[in-house]
Amino acid sequence: MSNQTFTMIKPDAMRNGHAGAILDKIIKAGFHISALKLTKLTPERAGEFYAIHKERPFYNELVNFMSSGPIIAAILTKKNAVEEFRNLIGATDPAKAAEGTIRKLFAGSVGENAVHGSDSDANAKVEGDFFFTEKERF
Repeated sequence: MSNQTFTMIKPDAMRNGHAGAILDKIIKAGFHISALKLTKLTPERAGEFYAIHKERPFYNELVNFMSSGPIIAAILTKKNAVEEFRNLIGATDPAKAAEGTIRKLFAGSVGENAVHGSDSDANAKVEGDFFFTEKERF
């Protein structure tokens, strides 16, 4: 079990002005932000990040969405970070997400669901390494 996870505040949440409220919920839930950056994915870079979904029917829509505006990428630290963060963000479908979760509060749909959260310790490392060098982590 790792004590780190990776998240992105997605373009929809950025456009809707929810970044500050989402970061506030993350901090109040006891996560330490170990790395943070505001950036914008190119379609190529978004395609690389989501390469695992390349054969899925939603891949092109996902790449277009994720490169449509700025995002905030972050590495978060907390005991049992992946599971704790998945609980904080809620189900992918905001209609099915538990009350008080980030997606219930800030997501508009399954496709535009406000935040990404790593689904495993292994993916948290890969995803964090995609965005951050060791010198950018604290």
